[in-house]
Amino acid sequence: MKTTLLRKVLGFLVGLLVLAAAGVALYTWGALKFTYSTGDRVGYVQKFSKKGWLCKTWEGELAMVTLPGAIPEKFYFSVRDQGTADEINRLLGRRVYLKYVQHRGVPTTCFGETEYFVDAVKLVE
Repeated sequence: MKTTLLRKVLGFLVGLLVLAAAGVALYTWGALKFTYSTGDRVGYVQKFSKKGWLCKTWEGELAMVTLPGAIPEKFYFSVRDQGTADEINRLLGRRVYLKYVQHRGVPTTCFGETEYFVDAVKLVE
């Protein structure tokens, strides 16, 4: 009788754990699949590096200057695509146009440290 009760409790706990893992996976998929907002920014990429202990992601900082001599506003972003990261590295220090999508509520930094993911970059002439 004790064995049957123990099996039922363990089965319930394993089922609950599997259900929780599936819920977290579904939530993460939804946070990465659906876009909260899209936009673009223009400025100078002044920092860009691959960071992380276990999950390596490209993280950058764009300095946006509105008027000459004004203090620049900083825009922090992440890049998931290696081709886009290579293009940003090639254009470091030059004025660029970044196109991004915003994914709010991503539960871990394994996909990027920010909620802004750059997916295209262009040189501003």
